[in-house]
Amino acid sequence: MNTKLIALPERAMVMAGKWGGDVMDMVPRAGKWLETGAKLGALKAGSRVAVKFARRHPVALAATVASAGALWYLAHRAKKRAENGDGREPIEGTARRVEAKRASSTTTRRAPRKATPRKTTRSRSTPAAET
Repeated sequence: MNTKLIALPERAMVMAGKWGGDVMDMVPRAGKWLETGAKLGALKAGSRVAVKFARRHPVALAATVASAGALWYLAHRAKKRAENGDGREPIEGTARRVEAKRASSTTTRRAPRKATPRKTTRSRSTPAAET
């Protein structure tokens, strides 16, 4: 009986070591837990600041949301345009150069336009200029 009492703490230590080792293998490392906790804390603090800002400056919040939506829409359109081809590719086909020719002398020529006389307008003199 005396030996069983002595062996009991040893047996408990073996079992604790076995179970503790298995649990440590199943649970991620403590560093990951700390990193996740830090991220959650930063997210919580950031959300508090955002809520305070939104309550104090609702117009600035609306402008920020609208501009973010506009930027998303422009990026979405650019992505669609890039997928479908943005129309800047050259058109496949053939072309030939056509040289310009002078008009032949046998064609009828138009008469020159008559110049119409322009009306001359006299500037009105002001009464102060007459004196």
